[in-house]
Amino acid sequence: MIIEDEPKIREELAALLRNALYQVALVTEFVEVTQQVQQAKPDLILLDIHLPGIDGHQLCGEIRRTMGVPIIFLTSDNSVMTETNSILMGGDDFIAKPYHPSVLLARITAVLKRSGGGGKEETVLEHKGVTLDVRSYKIAANGFDTELSKNECKLLHYLFLHKGEVVPRLDLIEYLWDNEVFIDDNALSVTMTRIRARLADIEVTNFVETKRGAGYKI
Repeated sequence: MIIEDEPKIREELAALLRNALYQVALVTEFVEVTQQVQQAKPDLILLDIHLPGIDGHQLCGEIRRTMGVPIIFLTSDNSVMTETNSILMGGDDFIAKPYHPSVLLARITAVLKRSGGGGKEETVLEHKGVTLDVRSYKIAANGFDTELSKNECKLLHYLFLHKGEVVPRLDLIEYLWDNEVFIDDNALSVTMTRIRARLADIEVTNFVETKRGAGYKI
């Protein structure tokens, strides 16, 4: 959730986060903001300090009375006193504007990891009659189930999270092998072939579509 009163900055942040595959909620009316936060139940808040009608530090204190959601202060006031007060008021991190997009995304990831953010993510997903259990590495359909390898499960999970979308091959390669210096593009094709074999085991065909020159879609 972005709590920022400057429309241009707010939209820039929203675009950055959406491109990084986050779901974004925006506060555009600065009335009863705490209630808006409680209704949205965000996993993390980006909070400006100088807001119309309410101080960001005060708002943080109000939110902290009922919620433990991580809060990152994002402000042009980069004085040591402001940063200190931000942390003392319950902020999880403090980033001064202008921010570097990659640094902001890295800090968001770090705060979410520390807080367990995203822990509510579904572990059993269903699409077109196929059920994926990411904890047990299994897919099931038609009364049958079969086990998946780690990469097979990870690839399918990514497709389930983007069902209805064409997912580029490069996105899948980076998601599966982000720690590798170099991976042959053929490795993705091999993994997909194995997934289709696992789907055949549970009598499912044509579940994963290949979009030539683009990627894959379920």
